Formats: sequence, structure tokens, C-alpha cells
Amino acid sequence: MRKAKYICLALLVLASGCSKSLDTKPTSSIDQSEALKTSDDVAVALVGAYHDLGSSNLYGGGSFVTADLLGDYNELNWTGTFQDMTQIKNKDITIDNSFVTGTWLDAYKTINDVNNILKALTVVDAASRDRVEGEAKFIRAASYFELVRLFGKSWNDGDPNSNPGVPIVLKPTTSVGEADKLPRNTVAEVYALVLSDLADAEAKLPGENGFFATRAAAAGLAARVALQKGDHTAAAAAADRSINAALSAGNSLARTYANAFPNPYPPSAIANTVEDIFAIQVTTSSGTNSFQTFYSALGRGDIQIKGAHFALYEPGDDRLSIFYSSGGSDFTGKFDNVYGNVHIIRLAEMYLTRAEANFRNATAIGADPLVDINLVRDRVNLPALSAGQLTLDGILAERKLELAFEGFTLHDLKRTKKSLGSLPYNSPKLVFPIPKREITVNPNLVQNEGY
Repeated sequence: MRKAKYICLALLVLASGCSKSLDTKPTSSIDQSEALKTSDDVAVALVGAYHDLGSSNLYGGGSFVTADLLGDYNELNWTGTFQDMTQIKNKDITIDNSFVTGTWLDAYKTINDVNNILKALTVVDAASRDRVEGEAKFIRAASYFELVRLFGKSWNDGDPNSNPGVPIVLKPTTSVGEADKLPRNTVAEVYALVLSDLADAEAKLPGENGFFATRAAAAGLAARVALQKGDHTAAAAAADRSINAALSAGNSLARTYANAFPNPYPPSAIANTVEDIFAIQVTTSSGTNSFQTFYSALGRGDIQIKGAHFALYEPGDDRLSIFYSSGGSDFTGKFDNVYGNVHIIRLAEMYLTRAEANFRNATAIGADPLVDINLVRDRVNLPALSAGQLTLDGILAERKLELAFEGFTLHDLKRTKKSLGSLPYNSPKLVFPIPKREITVNPNLVQNEGY
């Protein structure tokens, strides 16, 4: 089980001393005139890259919350006062939307961090070099995957070899977000980079690495990417590798569904759960969880759960116990702890991915899909299914409920070609616009259809 610690301890692990690290200039804005000259410099920069990956508009939850709102039809109620978030919920986004712009800028800022780190690998101690490279490439892959699936057409919408994705930047830039005035690479090229980085990361990362990226995390993200592509053979194999690596490192399904989303009172920073393969750390002094900000009645409480969602559950499903009412509205209790870590990859997702991919291919890589589905169902006190009862629709329904409000709605809708009310899965309204400021400073960028 990976133990969550304070950022000070993260710096201690990576940079051999809190006091020295805390005196270091913030690494999220590396001066191009200053090289990363020592292994300790790179270690501190790597902490900075994790910090930027965990920004509120990216892996701090924002890119998942916006995807849920954009992909929602009638299960969520938005009552917030942020007009730009209202645009996303209404599928009427403008090119100067601040949340969309924030995701783009934070992702490229993180990518720039990583490119600086990778350029400086030669100064990293030999014993740490592979791990540092693996962590950096995991972070870059995560950033590019969020960009391409939000700002580009889905893999199954036309030809990914010609559809524009996002600019690929592989060297440090002098202005974060500028992307070196590069044009957009294709969707296929971005996916290829993501999978290449994840393959390198998986090969170089250790099985256990505190709360930082591990072999299981790299394989888990690769499974998510492959599933989005519809490459079910690769998805099943990657999910199986992630499961095996996670189990070897001491992970398991939490005893109950609620235990996967601990909410101590009074709120306090807590360790990753036994189910977390990768999570962004939130402490009492650093980090934010945008899920908590928008979904929790103890946060802003801007997103409430509607009756249409509750109608999807079977009687006796223990996942219903995590909901509660406040002020006449219903909320999910997954994110009530203001200092709760942001759960990015959970073991349950890997079982569901392996089950779906194996079922689609009529294979049993790692386990029969029935076994995986019943593991998930058993945890929430639902009766085991028989082989004759297992269907693809049933697997997808199980996935929807298990991973509800964790950022999967839009992306699962697209890969399964489901309509969203009157909107088809490939509607231009379900793709983010390239931010206005980027179009202005980079004449080589082409705007998305419909904007």
C-alpha cells in the first residue's frame, strides 16, 4: 500500500533533504538560462512536474470534472455561478473559456517541466536515472492523453491519421503554452507518443515508489489509452500487467466501496487507499481536489445528482450508500474530504477494463471476464452473475456505476459511440475549442470544427 506523505517528505525522498528543497526556486517555471546541473536539481524539478500535473485544471480533478459535465445528459444538475462551467454543461463553449484554457496551459506547463528533466538526464545519478526517466515520461504521457482526448476528435471519429490532435513538443520551450509555434500533430501521432512514453515508463519504473508513478500506474494508464483506441487486445494485456504489478505491491480492492473514498472527520490529509494505483496527493498545505470543490456539499456543492442516475442501480447495491442529501439536493460522498487525494487510477478500473476487453475479444487474458465482473459486484454486495447473464451492456453498466463522477462519462460515451440526447458521440460540441489565446499567438494552429 502506497503511503501518502506531506510534500516535505516527497522532497526528502527525491532531493535528499527538505530544507534544501524548500529553499530551491520553484521548478514549475524553470529559467531557460539556468540548466539543471545536478541530480538533486532534477529531483526537485520532478517534484515540480508532479505538482503541475496535479494542478486544479488537470490531474487535480478539473479535466475530469469538465469531461463529466460535458458528457452529461440528465444525471447531473449544475447550479454553480461559474459561467464558463455553465457553458461546458450546456455544450455551448466559447473559445475564451477559462477552464478550457486552464487545462491547455497547465498541461503544456507540465510537459515543459518534463522536457527540461529529460534533457538533463545525463546529470542524474546512475542508480536513479531509469526511475526518473520513467516518472517523467509517465507524467508527459498523462498530460498529452488529456489534451488529445479533450481537444481532438475521438479515435473512432473519422481518420485519426489525418484528424488534428495537439502540438507535440519534445524540447523545452521559452514560453510555456506557446508550443514553439508548432502546428497540431494528428490524433494518431499524439496517441503514438503517449503509448511510447508509457512503454518506456513501464519498463523503467519500479514496482513500488511511494506515492509516485509505478510500473502498475504506467500499465494502468496504457490500458486506459488502449481502451479509448478500441485496441482491446492491448487493453486487456495492459490491464492484466497493471493488476499483477499492483497486487505484487500490496494493492487490493478496498473492503467496501466507501473505503475507497475515505472521508475522515475532522478533514485531514490521509494516505492513498489500498485500491489506489496512482493518486495525486493533497495535503493540508498544498494541492486541491477539484472533485471536492464542485461535487461535495462541503465544497461549493455546484453539482448535484439527479434521480435518473439513481434509477440505474440494482436493489441492494452498496454503492448507493455513498450518496447523501443536503439542503434538499443529493450529492455523492466520494469527495467530501477537502484534503482527500485525487484518485486517478483505481484497481477496480483495471478489473473492469480487463473484463470488457476480454469479453469483446472472447479471450481470458489474466482471468475470465465473468471473474473480474463478479469481483467488482461482490464488493458492493450484489449477487454473482452466471456466464449466461454476462453481456457487454452489463459490463458497461457496471463500469458506469463503479466509476461514476470520476471523469469517465464523456470518454466512454465517445468510444462506445453513444448519443448524448440529440447530440451524436462525434458532435463538435463535445470537443474543446483550441483556446483563443493560443490561436492568437500561434498562427499555425487550426481551430476545431464549430468554433
